Amino acid sequence: MTDINKIARSYIELWNERTPSRRREILSQYWTSDARYVDPLMSGDGHDGVDALIAGVQQRFPDFRFRLIGEPNGFGDHVRFSWGLGPEGGDTPIKGTDFAVLSDGRIRSITGFLDQVPAGA
Repeated sequence: MTDINKIARSYIELWNERTPSRRREILSQYWTSDARYVDPLMSGDGHDGVDALIAGVQQRFPDFRFRLIGEPNGFGDHVRFSWGLGPEGGDTPIKGTDFAVLSDGRIRSITGFLDQVPAGA
């Protein structure tokens, strides 16, 4: 059985990881090689595409960190969780909800929804 909490935590860890080689390790461990990420603002395919998206978000928001909001839930090969993005220890002005489809316990796809994005972000 898939541990939905572990999947959500590893996802947040990935988006917060600043060391490219460590990010690649996390991708290799928790994402399938043909994984796809898509949200209203960006999309990426495979480990290279997802890694590039994460690097771009980190460059745009260098002082912000992701954190889980609430508890993830799921069934079968589907996981849903919400997250916030903001300064360490502060409010999270950017919030979203992501839906993961898993394959053999690894992320095969993420569809992200932006729940709150301030003007100019």
